[in-house]
Amino acid sequence: MQASFLPAVTSPDLVVGVVGCGVMGRGIVQIAALAGAQVRMFDARPGAASAARDGLLETFTMLLQKGRLDQARADSTAARILTCDRIEDLSGCHVVIEAIVEDLAIKRALFAQLEGIAGPDAILASNTSSLQVTSIAAGLTRPERVGGFHFFNPVPLMKLVEVIGGLRTDPAVVDYLLALGRHWGHTAVRAKDTPGFIVNHAGRGFSTEGMRVLYANVTDVQNLDNILRDCAGFKLGPCELMDLTGVDVSHPVMESIYHQYYEEPRYRPQPLTRSMLSAGMLGRKTGQGFYRYDSDNKKQTVAEAAPSALLPPSVWLSRARPELAERIATLVSAAGVLLEDSERPSANALCIVTPLGDDATQCCAREGLDGSRTVGVDALFDMSRRRVVMTTPATSEEYREMARGLFGLNGCLVSVIRDSTGLVCQRVVAHIVNIACEIAQQGIAEPQDIDNAVKLGLGYPHGPLAWGDLLGANTVVTILNNLDQLNGDGRYRPSAWLQRRAMLGLSLLKQEA
Repeated sequence: MQASFLPAVTSPDLVVGVVGCGVMGRGIVQIAALAGAQVRMFDARPGAASAARDGLLETFTMLLQKGRLDQARADSTAARILTCDRIEDLSGCHVVIEAIVEDLAIKRALFAQLEGIAGPDAILASNTSSLQVTSIAAGLTRPERVGGFHFFNPVPLMKLVEVIGGLRTDPAVVDYLLALGRHWGHTAVRAKDTPGFIVNHAGRGFSTEGMRVLYANVTDVQNLDNILRDCAGFKLGPCELMDLTGVDVSHPVMESIYHQYYEEPRYRPQPLTRSMLSAGMLGRKTGQGFYRYDSDNKKQTVAEAAPSALLPPSVWLSRARPELAERIATLVSAAGVLLEDSERPSANALCIVTPLGDDATQCCAREGLDGSRTVGVDALFDMSRRRVVMTTPATSEEYREMARGLFGLNGCLVSVIRDSTGLVCQRVVAHIVNIACEIAQQGIAEPQDIDNAVKLGLGYPHGPLAWGDLLGANTVVTILNNLDQLNGDGRYRPSAWLQRRAMLGLSLLKQEA
């Protein structure tokens, strides 16, 4: 393909066609036209293109009223947006972007039709989020001009686009789409043509591991979400997120990625979401999902347990992991509770262990502690808003309440969970980091692009590779190795990318020469 045929991405002569005038297509039209391109809209549904254009004009009026657009730019942008009654009217477009239903057969039929309409050097791009570009282009006379151009909803606000080259895509097509995405005001990242690309691939860690926590009966839905929001910094917990997007959207994606990777255990879904899908408990859209919603679509929650008034007579703190122990020692001292410094706990002391990928029972047995007086505490993540206390199967109610009282002083929230390998935040975040490392190992994207894509596309508090660096690569490896040893199904086996950088003391963002 001769990229010189195409106008510069900044050229006012650039003509872009958009097929599909739903929410995604309309958003793509908006950013393209605002950036100076001439845009032609087509939709097979009669009147859909005109209705979408009218909606865009209303958007421009709203932006004008808010001072985000001046009258001259609003008028010139509107003038650059044309609707097409026939798909043949896209002839002469330099780039045609498809934004229709996620169905491979339908997309293939459309691209075969577009190939006979667009000029021989026009780029044909798909906004697919889950289908492989190579498969969409298969059977075309010129598959080298087909690329993936995956935006996120809502397009004007989600400033990310994944650019994907199929096995036969000309590199010049990918380069042009990257430049075009950047000119349209988005962070454009290059990705290989693999299931889920970057964002939907990297996102498998959060929801699937959250569901695994529920499946193992570690805690309940509300507590799971609270812990991951308050301690790890996610904007929404996995249950809140799936209720928002819809279980009918989330579960098929989980199954699709899992099967496309030939049942790779890292991506294995859990039966719970399949059962919810069968029951029609889809989330906000049906009034019930993981949570119930009232007529105003407000989430119904249960009040958290009242603070405990009990305090332990003294605390014995395991020093197996000194850095984590020190964080807890500071809280114990601030509470004014005696912190024992003897090698063995006294007869009535609350015993606290600091699991790292293992569980409280393992820690308790290793140190020969009385399980009825022992709890585990997650000291790896933020404890300023919420503290996570993990009981052993033997922990007595009295000592559980002492732990709640100790860590709930000064009004801090306390979540009590059942014994779990990796608690909650440790296992979820380590799983996210590990999947991102495997994406880097497979060369699906550059390390920095992985982090940028995940932060922008998923809204995580850190890029996953940078997050691994913050926790420490060796710490993440320890968590995963303990999870792998105690669960034994290969789900948590550490990526080679992670292990090598941990052994060499390198950043997880370090790319090989």
